[in-house]
Amino acid sequence: MPTYFDFEQPLVELQEKISAIRQFGRQHDLDMTHGVSELNTIYPKIKRKIFSMLSPWEKIQLTRHPQRPHPQEYIQEIFTDFLELHGDRRFADDRTLIGGFAKLERQPVMVLATQKGRNLKQNMEVNFGSALPEGYRKALRLMQLADKAQCPIITFIDTPGAYPGIGAEERHIGEAIALNLREMFRLSVPVICVVTGEGGSGGALGIAVGNRVLMQEYAYYSVITPEGCAAILWRSNDAIPKAAEALHLTSSDLLELGVADEVVAEPNGGAHQDFPEAARLLKLSILQHLSELQKLTPEQLRDDRYNRFRRLGRFEE
Repeated sequence: MPTYFDFEQPLVELQEKISAIRQFGRQHDLDMTHGVSELNTIYPKIKRKIFSMLSPWEKIQLTRHPQRPHPQEYIQEIFTDFLELHGDRRFADDRTLIGGFAKLERQPVMVLATQKGRNLKQNMEVNFGSALPEGYRKALRLMQLADKAQCPIITFIDTPGAYPGIGAEERHIGEAIALNLREMFRLSVPVICVVTGEGGSGGALGIAVGNRVLMQEYAYYSVITPEGCAAILWRSNDAIPKAAEALHLTSSDLLELGVADEVVAEPNGGAHQDFPEAARLLKLSILQHLSELQKLTPEQLRDDRYNRFRRLGRFEE
């Protein structure tokens, strides 16, 4: 996979020009500081302009950037004292979906997250980010435990969708996700859901029934991938950019539609450009929403969550 995308080509060319000027100065014993400084001043402006004009498909490519931070990395950066809990008490421990108690600024919380790997071996261990039925059952067990302990729940989502294998179907993955949807509406504690990368259909929704749904700037949330949509509707890979636009799956689209409650800004060029800053911005947003939700009673939290989802979509009689 290339280290940069087509839309980043002007930035690559500018970096190459800066390097060439520096090398020319060294070879000819010339002071090129002024020229280099001028180009370094222009660089972030051009970068900001390019990334403000990305198409939906280009944003999705950025969402899938090989260096983009994964949910488990946000857990390490944002929370302290993370105590992972294992198993669904029925079949197995799904490593794709992790969870446990942690502290957010000394506040005990329950954290859930889908995992992705950085190489083939790691991705094989976590099904490339696609959770199994036992993963969703483990998530439900931990959410119900948090409800008993009166701990807020925070979920991090980056998954292309639930695992579509035969074993997952035999163990009733559809039922596991559906049960999570029902039971999450009944929780009496604040629930904040954060889409940090891919938000793939029911695989994401299985841990995304929250009082607040936050999305990072270059995350997406959709019933199907653009590739899948293009294959079904147009039967051509050439239609993938058209499908991405038609699906209205970017964070800005979903904020406008009311599916997302806030778009959390990312550093210029994406979260992988400055992970500590991306995590800091995300933490501030979570703290703000958690502070607001903690003022509500358990009954108000349930009503808030229910009414939030009832407002989505358009209905005619």
